Formats: sequence, C-alpha cells, structure tokens
Amino acid sequence: MADERRSGLPPEQAAGAPADRLKERIYATITMIAVVVGLSLGEAGVTGALATVLTTALGLWLAAFVADQQAHRTVHGHLATGHDLRRMLYVSSPLLSCAVGPAVMISLAALDVLSLSVALTTAAGVGIASLFAWGCVGGLRMGGGVLPAVLAGLADAVIGVAVALVKTAAGH
Repeated sequence: MADERRSGLPPEQAAGAPADRLKERIYATITMIAVVVGLSLGEAGVTGALATVLTTALGLWLAAFVADQQAHRTVHGHLATGHDLRRMLYVSSPLLSCAVGPAVMISLAALDVLSLSVALTTAAGVGIASLFAWGCVGGLRMGGGVLPAVLAGLADAVIGVAVALVKTAAGH
C-alpha cells in the first residue's frame, strides 16, 4: 500500500503494475517451455542452446518494449519517459529473467554436471512447476481454500504440459 502511494500513480494503476509484471512472467515462462522442449528435440549443442534461450528472452523483451512504446506514442502523441518508461521497464523485465533458469541448467551441462538433454528437460519441468505454483498462489489469494488453489495450479500446469506436448508432437 505504501509503495502504491509513493509511486504517484492512481491506486488502480499502481496495483496493475505487479499484475502486468506477473502476466509477462507467465507468458515468458510458457514461451520458454516451448523453446527448451524444442531445443531438447533438436541437435543444438550447449552453445547453440544457450544462444537460443538468451536471444529468445531478449527478443520477447524487445518486442514487448517496442509494442509498449508504440502504443504509448499512438495514444499520447509522444514516447514514454519518466514514470511511464520506468513502469514499462518494470513490467517487461520478467521477459528477460525467464532465461535465467534455463541458462543456469544449460551452464551445468556445459560444465558436464549433467547432459544437455537433462538440463533442458529440467528447465521445462521447472517452468511447468512454476506455472503450478503461480496458479496455487492465485487460487489461495482468491480465498477459495486449498482444493480450489491446487486445481487452479493444476490448470496452469496443464497449459505448460500442453505446450511441451505440442512441441514434442510437432517434432521440433
């Protein structure tokens, strides 16, 4: 609450930034699940896998940032600066951080701690588990109790699994 007052934004906008940020994180997680599953089915080596994960995250972030600036410029007649620019960067930063987990796993493969296939599969599993966790937290915050929260988590995890299955079925 105090952070919302310090932001200088109306309460509905200040409260919306964390929700928008989480939305971007979930979107990026689903995208990264598809990327690491695709990599696990391909012939990419450690360097190629790491480059793909990092450029995917950077590409997602740049696309979101450019779209946010375009929308702001179209609506307001000028580029976002100051607080609006800081909010855009805050909201979109999870698009970059989605690469951290897979990059760490791929780095472990580079150090021969585990195989690249295991690293990529683990990264996908962690992504699916995080979707489950966010679904559970959301369900609990809605006040429905543990069972509805677990069901919400399972529903979110199913989306991650479905993405992985589609990539596997497509063979890339």
